[in-house]
Amino acid sequence: MKKTLLLSLFSVVFLQWSCTDQCTETRRYKRFTPVTVSLAEMRQSVRTETARDLISPGKIYTKGNYLLINELKEGLHVVDNSNPSAPKMVSFIKIPGNGDMAIRGNILYADSYADLVAFDISNPLDVREVGREKEVFLNGQFDGAWWSLNKSTGAINDQRVDIVTESVKVNCEDGNNGIWGGRAVFDMAFQNSASSGSSANPAAQGQAGSMARFALYDKYLYTVGQNDMQLFDISVPQKPAFSSKINLGWGIETIFPYRDKLFIGSTTGMFIYDNKNPEKPEQLSVFQHAMSCDPVAVTDNRAYVTLRSGTQCNRGLNQLDVVDITDLRAPRLLKSYPMQNPHGLGVDYPNVYVCEGIHGLKTLNVANDFDVKQLQHLTGMDAYDVIPLSNKTLLMIGKDGLYQFDISNPSNLRQLSKIPVKRVAI
Repeated sequence: MKKTLLLSLFSVVFLQWSCTDQCTETRRYKRFTPVTVSLAEMRQSVRTETARDLISPGKIYTKGNYLLINELKEGLHVVDNSNPSAPKMVSFIKIPGNGDMAIRGNILYADSYADLVAFDISNPLDVREVGREKEVFLNGQFDGAWWSLNKSTGAINDQRVDIVTESVKVNCEDGNNGIWGGRAVFDMAFQNSASSGSSANPAAQGQAGSMARFALYDKYLYTVGQNDMQLFDISVPQKPAFSSKINLGWGIETIFPYRDKLFIGSTTGMFIYDNKNPEKPEQLSVFQHAMSCDPVAVTDNRAYVTLRSGTQCNRGLNQLDVVDITDLRAPRLLKSYPMQNPHGLGVDYPNVYVCEGIHGLKTLNVANDFDVKQLQHLTGMDAYDVIPLSNKTLLMIGKDGLYQFDISNPSNLRQLSKIPVKRVAI
């Protein structure tokens, strides 16, 4: 009897051990591999190529019948969007280290790691470099990977980011602590503007999303980095020239120009600048909030600010703030609304479209500041940023591709088209 009991206990222990040994778990994480890019190689690589698939889309920008989609660190997809139901990829502008863009007239401004480059885009099939301001950006970040300029060696120190999926044996009773083998488990959501009406001649330029770091006003291009805003004189469009730099502090993320004001999002708050003198923007106020990733969109006397947690803001809040900016020197929080993981947003008053990352896209009616109502929640997509257009079309970019919706009925968005991302096996 004792022998039988001991054997039974041994069998149970063995089975539990075996279960522990045999359990597997699929884990995804970012793998960062150091790479070095010489400035000479970077500058010689710029060219127009045939259209290619979307692989790792970033920001979007639209002007006229054309749409630009950033391919992170690679360049820009040029899309003929004259028919939103059937967009056509027409070419690819190879720009090493590209993440942002802005267009005025037929001149495209884009970053290429440390350089600001001007392109003539009169012919989308043959985009030509016409000007370059060298080594004006010292560092930056792409998808969680930092790069920096090493002036002594004349090279860019960067990191290649691979998303690795592995099946590993784990203890059956172990939970997911978010760390494995010293590497953080990767959330497939983005880590980290709506029409702005910002220019003295808005018809001459395009529209960016709320995640933009480039903005145009008068004869200046404004770019924001991690802790500053740089001004470039573009009075001669083909020859952007550095003008000045304004220190903004730490954690600067986005810039949203609206009329003669600049609204700058950071991880700690929203900066408001008076831009009546475009050469010397004047800070009016700062609307402070808890540590969170933070884009902003504005219409009339309201600012809508999304706060989210993420890799850089892992203790952040997930909410939408409605801010009264009637007095630009004293912005006032009216009410906060809980969200899941909000990213970019766009305003087509009385509606606001909020990207919720892996949780999809939400349509909110904001006619009543104190009773914002959700009209629709689209899931099954990974939403990053949006641009509502005057023709009642909504552009939305996400991890899985570019979507276009008919928003004539805000309670029932109708998908017009999708340019999908091509999945690449690692």
